Amino acid sequence: MNITRENVDALNAVVKVDIAKEDYSDKVEKILLDYRKTANIPGFRKGHVPMGMVKKQYGKAVLVDEVNKLLQDALNKYLTEEKLDVLGQPLPKPQDGINWDADTLSFEFELGLAPEFEVSLKGKEPIIQYNIVADDKMIDEQIERIQKQYGKLISQTEVEKDSEISGVFKNEEREIENKVTLTLDKFKEEATRNLFLGAKAGDVITLQTKGLYDDEHELMHALKLPHDDIHGLDIEVTFTISEINARELADLDQELFDKLFGKGAVSSVTELKEKIKEDAEKQFAQQADQKFLNDVTEYLVENTKFDLPAEFLQKWMQTAGEQPLDSEQAKDEYEKSEKSLRYQLIEGKLITDNNIQITMDDIKNHSREMIKAQMAQFGQLNPSDEELDSIAARILSNQEEARRISEQLVSQKLLSLYKEKANIEVKELSYENFVKEVYGHK
Repeated sequence: MNITRENVDALNAVVKVDIAKEDYSDKVEKILLDYRKTANIPGFRKGHVPMGMVKKQYGKAVLVDEVNKLLQDALNKYLTEEKLDVLGQPLPKPQDGINWDADTLSFEFELGLAPEFEVSLKGKEPIIQYNIVADDKMIDEQIERIQKQYGKLISQTEVEKDSEISGVFKNEEREIENKVTLTLDKFKEEATRNLFLGAKAGDVITLQTKGLYDDEHELMHALKLPHDDIHGLDIEVTFTISEINARELADLDQELFDKLFGKGAVSSVTELKEKIKEDAEKQFAQQADQKFLNDVTEYLVENTKFDLPAEFLQKWMQTAGEQPLDSEQAKDEYEKSEKSLRYQLIEGKLITDNNIQITMDDIKNHSREMIKAQMAQFGQLNPSDEELDSIAARILSNQEEARRISEQLVSQKLLSLYKEKANIEVKELSYENFVKEVYGHK
């Protein structure tokens, strides 16, 4: 067997594999002898079929199968030994009229080669790293929500501004009949809120769904309709009031603190505010980190310039998926995935250049911490090492789960790298202002 490579350009190459008859003939002969022992052909006793007939019936198929196996093994070994960084998989060049009886069989494969490039994290314009803080307004609102959640319901005879109103939304034509509890502050228009003020149990309020809520998800919940049915929905519904209650706020006392955080963990309103601030900012940090990762990814893709073997990749995509694609479909698929492919190459370069490694111990320790955090949510605060190791072993026996955890750890290490080496501007703001600035929500 002989393998040679011709580089077409920096991103494309052709590998030629020559397979001599002696590379496969013994193997083919052995398989055919085994076939002869088991072949069941009418007119012949089992094991006594003439070898010529076995070769005539099975020889070509066995030969092709063995040559294909040799090709795959040889290519994989060659790519490894030559340390070729290829994109996609080698593509066999079309061949017509292969003479399978020839002493030497020759096959050619196209390769798409990964480009060489450098990555710089130090851009001219800084990337914003948000530091989201829980301000007094947010903390006070959270405390009020807690007081309402743990407070008492007091029956009312008529609807007031802060009432909790239970009732049924109906529309016979759309077969809507859904019981909900609502508050007036969720409605978009003051005119809608005024329709409810002073109403009593048994009263029927007629409403238009268009513009009823600021958030269409609220309407989806109210009418219990699928998301696709809610978009642009403009129908008349009725709301029949069944119950009206006021919510008496729970006292901020030790009994409430213990319900929230466990006995003695919090013992004053000041400590309660500190705990709420701490918990909120942990969640905000995750959201800020994700935004930062997204922005760094965008920066790297836009500012790290290199060419790709686009023509080869589009050709490869035509046969790489479950369903074959024509050339136009493959081009469209390539355009959709090009940005992701570019970042994969950039990420791989950063991992190599910065010697980022994930060990099995890293994965095990991360699994243990995840398990401890989940158990703490259910009040199990001090699990034993044996218990943690046993659960972690079960989780990591699932290869998909182990791969997911490994990817999380790589992402964490890259995040640390970006924070250390990128050109960063730290910006501190409240969560409300973060949402306005990043997502444009008011």
